Amino acid sequence: MNRKQSSALMQRACRTIPGGVNSPVRAFKGVGGDPVFFDHADGPYLYDVDGNQYIDYIGSWGPMVLGHNHTPTIAAVQQQATKALGFGAPTEAEIELAETIVQRVPSMQQVRMVNSGTEATMSAIRLARGFTGRDLILKFTGCYHGHSDSLLVKAGSGVLTLGLPNSPGVPAELAARTLSLPFNNLDAVAQVFEQYPGEIACIIVEPVAGNMGCIPPKPGYLQGLRDIAHKDGALIIFDEVMTGFRVSPGGAQTLYDIEPDLTTLGKIVGGGLPVGAFGGREEIMQYIAPVGPIYQAGTLSGNPLAMAAGLSTLRHLTTDAYQAIGAATDALVDGLVARAASAGLQVCENRVCGMFSLFFGIDEAAEYDDVAGSNIDQFNAFFHAMLDQGVYLAPSAFEAGFISATHTSEVIQTTLDAAEVAFSKLIAT
Repeated sequence: MNRKQSSALMQRACRTIPGGVNSPVRAFKGVGGDPVFFDHADGPYLYDVDGNQYIDYIGSWGPMVLGHNHTPTIAAVQQQATKALGFGAPTEAEIELAETIVQRVPSMQQVRMVNSGTEATMSAIRLARGFTGRDLILKFTGCYHGHSDSLLVKAGSGVLTLGLPNSPGVPAELAARTLSLPFNNLDAVAQVFEQYPGEIACIIVEPVAGNMGCIPPKPGYLQGLRDIAHKDGALIIFDEVMTGFRVSPGGAQTLYDIEPDLTTLGKIVGGGLPVGAFGGREEIMQYIAPVGPIYQAGTLSGNPLAMAAGLSTLRHLTTDAYQAIGAATDALVDGLVARAASAGLQVCENRVCGMFSLFFGIDEAAEYDDVAGSNIDQFNAFFHAMLDQGVYLAPSAFEAGFISATHTSEVIQTTLDAAEVAFSKLIAT
């Protein structure tokens, strides 16, 4: 597959952009080679600057749950753009989107709009610290909650892909206030709370981890986290930037029937435009300025273009859409596992409606150490073999894949045909 223009653009980009990209995982450092530069997209397909077509399993890292170029969402954004790109002042659309979120996510009694998932998690943690009067926070190894200083401790996503050790630039005294434990291990959490009684402000967790691959919670894990936190007077924050409105109409918390104290959202809330949100119990949210003492602000928060895109997306995420996405996920993952087994390859998989990962060389992926012990070289070879056949997977063994409502049975079958060829190439090498 010819990608000469992409390669030329990468060389050009490196002259003015650090590493040639504006987000590290895009650089293909985890898998090797040059990244693909894209021109346009439609439904489940991406088209690069060289004219190649790809089946997309990234979906802009989640928000394109209805597929690219979703006609009603594009129309809603275009209609708003004729009025104004932004005001830096209140609009009715902010209220409408907040009301829609509150209706779908019962634990979120009040919501504050922000501009990114990083901003949402950073703000939620500040709120948790201010509300509890405590400084320590607890996160889980391999879970990525954005690039704010407190959270770049044993983080996932690009930090794992690039092998960065807790990111230089984070003050040691700040890192010392962030505790990190293995995901899916309740005993470790109980021990830490015994070691630091009355000192931990919150637990922050991806209810379905997506930044070390797709790692679902073990049965009882999320409820156990909530119970341990509340027993000590700490809050629990669900980072649903990735899972919110993707794995169910109310996110992972309604899928698993667990209500956190605070929730962070992103991606789908803006229908593909830059946006984030955080919210929770009213008594906690009332601590945020201007009604409370904890300051948080954003000049472009609640941008009307993002609000229009988010409202359109949520209105079209129907029960039928989730059923289609779930069925497509099952068909894809079952087919990948069957074809890998036929080729004599050892793989395991994880999936939760619309999210999936395939891991090479291991029997189970339940936490970071499992993923780190998988056969990364085989994944990288599989990634490039699929890319050459027009299937665009996440360029890292530490990232989840995403499926949209436009991934029809024909699209899935084309993907599986490509995988059969890719697996045979792995065996041949």
